[in-house]
Amino acid sequence: MRTRVRAGDPNVFGELFDLYARTVYNHAFRLTADWSAAEDVMSATFMEAWRLRGKVTAEGGSLRPWLLGVATNLARNHCRGNRRYRAAAAALAATGPSVVELPDHAEDVAGQVDDRRRIAATVTAMGSLRRPEREVLVLCLWEGLEYAEAAEALGIPVGTVRSRLSRARTRLRKLAVAELEAAKREPARRARQMNGDRATAVRPVPEGSR
Repeated sequence: MRTRVRAGDPNVFGELFDLYARTVYNHAFRLTADWSAAEDVMSATFMEAWRLRGKVTAEGGSLRPWLLGVATNLARNHCRGNRRYRAAAAALAATGPSVVELPDHAEDVAGQVDDRRRIAATVTAMGSLRRPEREVLVLCLWEGLEYAEAAEALGIPVGTVRSRLSRARTRLRKLAVAELEAAKREPARRARQMNGDRATAVRPVPEGSR
């Protein structure tokens, strides 16, 4: 397949799309927290892969790390700052776990994946990570790449992947715990306010409605 990619065989790029389009799309979404941006990145990834086909080496294994690296570079243009990511991630987290799939690797960070509050806390906390940390975390934990494959995808040394991943996991754990604690406190504050309202101003409303 690598030889055919280097030769510019159009049929092999159709095969690549069939094999990896879903993977690239999910990866792009995890980096951008935006469905529309993920579609743009996925489409652009395969066009960019065609343009860069001459850089593919003849020897090697799966082309998945290479495609994920191309997608990572393109995703950076769609998400320049953490503020935009945090806003999108917060909106995503509010929709519940049905649209978020966390891997088993995140268990030490987010607890059980079927717990909505923990999932939302982890997704929101991802937005507070620096972009290089988030990229390594997504590649190594979500996509399951080995350190060497992640290094190839990002164009950085393996040692840098190790150190970034270690920092990212530590920060994500702390941030997720902080988000979860904040989420637990918020409903209690709202409940006290609602109880007070029922005792005074809110009480006549249903009477008027009838």
